[in-house]
Amino acid sequence: MAAVIVTSENFEAEVLKSGIPVVVDFWASWCGPCQMMGPVVEELSEELDGKVKFCKVNVDENPELAQNYDVMSIPNFKLFNKGILAGEKVGAVGKDGLLELIG
Repeated sequence: MAAVIVTSENFEAEVLKSGIPVVVDFWASWCGPCQMMGPVVEELSEELDGKVKFCKVNVDENPELAQNYDVMSIPNFKLFNKGILAGEKVGAVGKDGLLELIG
């Protein structure tokens, strides 16, 4: 399953109420490292389908979500488990970095 595009309107349903852990990729179209991480996020969303959900939040289109979750630099990956923020990685961390975040 491809990463789900998340906005303020569906963040609660897609992320906070998810029955499986969720990695949220806070990104922007102008961000080079974000573009580098895009294919990695898509690859892992396929590999871990049903175990971990991947969501993408465009910080330019959803600044309130970025502010609510203290996103100061991007790419910023936040792990939510049962609606609770459980971990974070900042920067182009690669596949291994995301797998480390997921545990």
